Order: sequence, then structure tokens, then C-alpha cells
Amino acid sequence: MSKMDTKELQLAANTLRCLAMDEVQTANSGHPGVAMGLADVMAVLWLNHLNVCGSEPDWADRDRFVLSGGHASSLLYATLHLAGFDLSLDDLKQFRQLGARTPGHPERGMTPGVETTTGPLGQGIAAGVGMALAERMLAARFNTEGRTLVDHRTWVTCGDGDLEEGISHEACSMAGALGLGKLILLYDSNGITIEGATDIAMVDDTKRRFESYGWRVLSCDGHDFEDIEKALRKAEKSSEKPTLVICNTVIGKGSPNKSGSASCHGAPLGVDEVRLAKQALGFDPDQTFVVPEAVRDLFAKRAAKMRRHQRKWARAAKEAFAADPALQAQWEAFQKQETPDFRDLIPAWGDKPISTRVASGKILNAIAPVMPWLIGGSADLAPSNMTYLNGLGDVTKGAFDGRNLHFGIRELGMGGILNGLSNHGGLRPYGATFFVFCDYARPTLRVAALMGAPVIYVLTHDSFHVGEDGPTHEPIEQLPALRAMPNVCDLRPADATETAVAWKVALDRKDGPTCLMLSRQNLPVLDRTALASAEGLAKGAYVLWQRDPAKAPDAILIASGSEVALALETAKADARNLRVVSMPSWFLFAQQDEAYRNEVLPPAVTKRVAIEAASPFGWERYIGAEGRVLGMTGWGASGPAGKLAEHFGFTPAHLAALLNDYLA
Repeated sequence: MSKMDTKELQLAANTLRCLAMDEVQTANSGHPGVAMGLADVMAVLWLNHLNVCGSEPDWADRDRFVLSGGHASSLLYATLHLAGFDLSLDDLKQFRQLGARTPGHPERGMTPGVETTTGPLGQGIAAGVGMALAERMLAARFNTEGRTLVDHRTWVTCGDGDLEEGISHEACSMAGALGLGKLILLYDSNGITIEGATDIAMVDDTKRRFESYGWRVLSCDGHDFEDIEKALRKAEKSSEKPTLVICNTVIGKGSPNKSGSASCHGAPLGVDEVRLAKQALGFDPDQTFVVPEAVRDLFAKRAAKMRRHQRKWARAAKEAFAADPALQAQWEAFQKQETPDFRDLIPAWGDKPISTRVASGKILNAIAPVMPWLIGGSADLAPSNMTYLNGLGDVTKGAFDGRNLHFGIRELGMGGILNGLSNHGGLRPYGATFFVFCDYARPTLRVAALMGAPVIYVLTHDSFHVGEDGPTHEPIEQLPALRAMPNVCDLRPADATETAVAWKVALDRKDGPTCLMLSRQNLPVLDRTALASAEGLAKGAYVLWQRDPAKAPDAILIASGSEVALALETAKADARNLRVVSMPSWFLFAQQDEAYRNEVLPPAVTKRVAIEAASPFGWERYIGAEGRVLGMTGWGASGPAGKLAEHFGFTPAHLAALLNDYLA
């Protein structure tokens, strides 16, 4: 690298520093320290290595960039602006303001060029692992000896806080096991967190830690442009291992009085310190949001090069598609992921009771051949979750053409990786565990809901019917907790037939995560010749049965999942005109118009009983002040499932007694 190159990069990096300072100071809120410390690395990465195109931000074969430490968003926004993305200086001036395209932490879908929502530390690393995995899986499907449609890297920046979070261990361990050689993690090692020096809580040997995962580890002086360039070139060299680059930096680099200290981590530098920093960096202290023409030219040249690179890929893809129309059809199918009508593929259930988890497994294996983009796995519970796709191969190191993922016992890491797989595009991922352990994945499910990632969770063993494993494995509060999270579609099907419709709903959904809560125990297959169609699941709730539909019901029994059969059996044995409503999804029911909701639950009928093997929290929404709930007000217990049903009162006799007392 020539002295001129170094000089140009220094000006670019200092411009990024000043823009980040101005964003934070104008907002009087934010985190300038990391942005200033990481600016040198960002300048080298974006001007010399990262293959993205601001004018074509969704180019399929672009490199993916993730800022895992989302508090450094001011740096990312400044970089995106300079790199030619649709983000103006005025957008930068609105940093952290209501309705701005530059929120406090990066949000996918709000800012062009932001690949995933980050903020909760460590999740960006896991999402990056998912993106790198998606690249390898798609390359295995679309590349041949003479044709390369998929060939890009995933770059992730992280800090000390990201590596302190446990999710970094889960995701990076899996990345090493899979040998994701096109994943490059740039570790901004500045030794500072909010409370002070990292050694008050972290004395890890990061190099040895990542080597034990099976990673290649490099290091550089994060403020020496030649050293940074050398490290990034090495990182780009072909490897069967993911690469960690430890970039030793100074937080707040350029601030005369606050660099190297925690004081610049999470608060604006202050007007006076910003002026001093700009002076020290060679910028006019009286001007804000300044971009020197030389820096504009540098980024413009890079943008022009990236446009040529993108167009070259587009031409090659067009030629490949012209030579092989079937390839084009396959490529477009993977991108669009349209759900085919698979009703004729679903097995006939017969009269024998079957658990909804087993039914789900049969459905998955029936539909997977016609949806080749559908991939997924379990957190080491596939034989119990019934999520293994038979005969479709495993994804392992060096073999990415399979469709079964093995996440290991890593629910949180699994959730973050699912988000990355989904955000990458081209694949539709699902992940599975026991329902009670969805709490381990909850932070990543929350981010999926926030950014509208259509990941699917298969959550089995959904009640105290887990039985002998006891209360540690029996979900009680998980169902209302999921329902409380915006944009999460809850699906708790009553039988095998509803489960098939639930999978159709989940696959059709493209704007948020969906959770299928499935039973361990066998459930009767409801006779749809005498009952309402299971297609009613798509509306969230529907009238399953009523003794005399022509009259107003004396009371309404509302149930979900395994309790629907209990409600139905009890109602049929009762001489009163009872209505049974199957309510598998509060989320979907709330989306229906008022007329439909009132048709299912007539406002004039105030006698209502909800039956659900979960905490009753929230049911007042549908049963009103006069209603009753047969639910779980405490923990489960260890014992045979049948005995537990009697113990907790989930029997026809107990429900009948409750009704007699209630309706007397």
C-alpha cells in the first residue's frame, strides 16, 4: 500500500469519525466511541474489500455485512451514505429521531443496506453465521464446475460485548463445526465496555477460544492501514475455517480527552470535545456533516467498480438461465418461495389417535419434496420434535447440499442463525425444540418479529402431558408469553387435520415468525364429516360444533390444541345447547373483521369457558368478566400424563362439574 493510499484512507476514516460524532451530538444521544474506534477498519473494508452495490442493494450475490454491535449505528449510516446507498445527509441529521431512517440501532427494512436488525449484543454474530451458511447451501445447489451463481462472503463486525454474550459461543462453535470458510468476523478489541475496562469481567484468551472452535485467527493494529489491509487480504484467502480478525483499537480514537475511556462509549462527546476532535483530525470545528470531495471521489470510484461487478454477475446469470431454462425456474422458485397446494400430498389420518408432533413430521416429509427451499432442524431433539426430513441429507462440514440442520443443544444460537438464513434470501428455515425451551430462543424470536423475518418454530411437548419429565419440562407460562409478543403468529392445532392447515398458514406467512405448538400425547383425529372444516384454523378461531346451531348457545367452550377434544367430548355429553370453538391462534383471530369475530363469539352470549393447559393469563380478552378458565395456575408435576390430567382437572368429569356449577 502506497503512502497516498494510506493518506486517502485516513481522510476517509476521519470523515466517518466526524460524521458519526455529528450524528450523535446533533441527536444528543448515542455511542460515539465504537464508531470512532472502528472507523479505520471500516474505511479499508468498504473501500477495498466489501462487494456491495448501493444502487442494487438487493443484488443476490452481494457480500453480506452485519454490524453486530448495533450501538455503533452512526458509523454504519455514515458509511452507507458515502457508499451510494439511498441514505442522505439529511437522514444522518435525523439520527435517532422519531420516524427517521436512521434509528438508534440498525433495523432491517428501515435503512437500505442494513441486512439484519441488531442491538441485543451477539445476535448479529449469530445472524452472520446464518447468512454464511445460506451462501454455502445455495452454492451447493446452484454452482457447477462451469457456472458460479453464488460466491460471496459474510463480514461481521463485533466488539467485546458481543463476545461476552453466550450466543456468540453457541453460534461460533457451530460455524467452526460446519467449516464456514466465507465467514469473516472483525473483532473490534478495545478493552472497554460501559462500566469500564473489560478485565473487570472478562479475561478470556479470545485467540485460543476461537481456535478451539475450529476458526482461523488473525490480528492487526486496527489503526494501521497497512496492517488492516494485510489482515483482510489473508482473511479473504480460501479456507475451510471461518476467520476471526482481532483488530486492536482505541475506543473514541481521535477524541483528545475521552479516547480510551468508558466515558465515550454510550454518551455524546459534548460540543467542546467534538470541536477539539475535529481540529485534531484536520476538520473545520465550526462545520458539521462535512464530506470532502476527495472522499466522495474515493467512494464513487468504489461504487462504480461495484456496479460493474454486479452487472457482470447479472450478465453471467442471464446467460446461464438462457442456456438452461430449468435452472432459471429453479432459481426463481428459491427466491419467491411460493407455497404450492399440497393438500393431495397429506396422508389420510384414519381413526387412530395421533399426536400433532407426529402428524407434523408426516406433513413435513410429505411436502418437503415439492418445496426444495424448505430447510431446517432441531436443537438436538429431531427424533422428539419429528422434524427430520427423511432421505434429504444432512448439512455437515463440506457437504451443504442436504436439508437437515443439526443445531446442537443451542436454542438461542439456533434462533439467531435462523434469522440470518431467512434474511439472506433463497431459503425458508424452520427450527425446533421443546416448547418449554423456547424461552432460550426468545430474544432471537423477538428480533425476528421486530424485523418481520418469516422463520418457523416447531415447539413440541406443549403442556403438562410431557408427564414423567416433570415441571422443568412442562410449559405453563410460555403460551401467553408468546401471545404477548407483537407480530408472532401462534398456532396450536387441535388434531392432525388442523396441523396440516397450520403448516400451510406458516409457509404462506412472509412478514414475521410463526410458532407451531404441538402435542406429545396422541389426540383423536376429529371427524370432519360431522364437524366444521379444519380450514377454519386460518382465521384463528372457528365454530367447531354446536348442538343446535339455529339457536343462541347457552354457553361457549373455547379451547386450543389438545383441549379441543376435551371440550368437544364434554359438550356432546351435555344436554344444553353448548357451542365449541377451536381457537388455535389468537394472532390470526385478532386479524379478522369484527363481524366474523362476533359470529364466532356472539357478544350477547356472556357465559364462556376457556379450556387450555397453560396459564390463564390473557383469557379475559375472550371470556369477559363473567367467564371461567380451566387452566394451569401453578407448575406441572412429574408422573404419567393420564394421572396428571386427572390431578389438574383436565377430564370430562371435572369440566362437566365446572360447567354445572357455572351454569346453575
